[in-house]
Amino acid sequence: MQNTTNDMTRGNSMKLIFQFFLPILIGNLFQQLYSFVDSMVVGKGIGDTALAAVGNTGSVHFLIIGFAVGLTGGLGICISHSFGANDTKKLRKEIAMSVYICLAIGIVITTFSLLLMRRLFIFLQTPEDMMTDTLVYFGTILAGSTITIFNNFVMTLLRSVGNSKVPLVSMVLSAIANIVLDLLFVFPLHMGVFGAALATVLAQAISALYCFWHILRAPELLPQKGDWKADGKILAALTGKGLPVAVMNSVTAIGGMVLQVFVNQMGTAYVAAYAACMKVCGLFEQPGVTVGLALLTFTGQNYGAKKYDRIKSGVWAGVILSILVNLPFAALEIFAPKFLASLMLNDPTVISYTCIFLPLTGIALFPLGWLFVFRNACQGMGKTVLPMISGVVEVVMRVGIVQIAVPHFAFRGVAFAEISAWIGAGAMLMVTYLVYQVRLSKGVSK
Repeated sequence: MQNTTNDMTRGNSMKLIFQFFLPILIGNLFQQLYSFVDSMVVGKGIGDTALAAVGNTGSVHFLIIGFAVGLTGGLGICISHSFGANDTKKLRKEIAMSVYICLAIGIVITTFSLLLMRRLFIFLQTPEDMMTDTLVYFGTILAGSTITIFNNFVMTLLRSVGNSKVPLVSMVLSAIANIVLDLLFVFPLHMGVFGAALATVLAQAISALYCFWHILRAPELLPQKGDWKADGKILAALTGKGLPVAVMNSVTAIGGMVLQVFVNQMGTAYVAAYAACMKVCGLFEQPGVTVGLALLTFTGQNYGAKKYDRIKSGVWAGVILSILVNLPFAALEIFAPKFLASLMLNDPTVISYTCIFLPLTGIALFPLGWLFVFRNACQGMGKTVLPMISGVVEVVMRVGIVQIAVPHFAFRGVAFAEISAWIGAGAMLMVTYLVYQVRLSKGVSK
């Protein structure tokens, strides 16, 4: 058990956060790396149109799967509070009820999404030459959505009790499996976008099984027979924390879907460029995402232990760490966009479009990193409603700015809309955190 959990309520805040952050960062980079390699394999092995089709699923994927991933993240908040309070009985019960929630969400999402996905992509004005590949790829991903949900839950569970090393190894194994299967399915077996999607699902299964094997070795994380009895109070508490995070992800995704509509109207070349840009952004935002995840666990455990002063020191350590880790990635986006895009794309014209977009998002990596810091700090304290509202702010900013900017700045206007959403939501969350911190300093925790 000692190797499976990590108490973050004692010791130097910056040191603890950094030690916890580093394995998550490496794991997340590997996870995004195989997504990046997936795009390289699809773009170079099948073509730019196939890459555009895969990229076209991104906003819908985040709408649906992001909801489930957000829910598991919310479940982890309750688990980290119980672990920080050293309440093993409640911890086991919460884990058992979380399994029920994940199973139910997986069944519902898979069923309804498969039935409605064609209509969703028609709504997004998906170009006809991409529609078949889009539906094949996304249908395969959806068929494995329950695996994805449980994979995210077991990693969240381990991180909530302070273990970032097992999720790291699981993501490395998953990334290696995905890359190998991608190359096998797309090149010698010629399975097209179906093969790329199948490789992703199988890699997620490998990751989930590895984490589950380690959970089996931690008795305090294993629910007993009596813990599996439905408990309405705990189910309500878990969903009360999880749903706002899930809704925040889905609401944020709606803004992304609106941007996708505007890009789709520009034609397949711009869709391919946008897909490549989103893959780069997804990879390069991981340092900021990871600082946020480390703070989520740190804040959650210390909030559960009622050590509120440590939350303050931890958050400002997170702000500093976010700046430092984003520097090299921002530099690459600003100064080497052509190189990054050429790893996935073939057409020089399409590559030139990415050079319009990436330098702008590279500059904005810093406010995006602060957004993750303050959002996760608030969520770690159990304050999930206002972070959910920040998702609405992102949508309003994206929808409002894209309609104004695209007619004047074309593809560059899409980047302006993305950046504006990050800055607007980040500013709101910083103010929200500061208000909560003042209340905590006065002894008000509700």
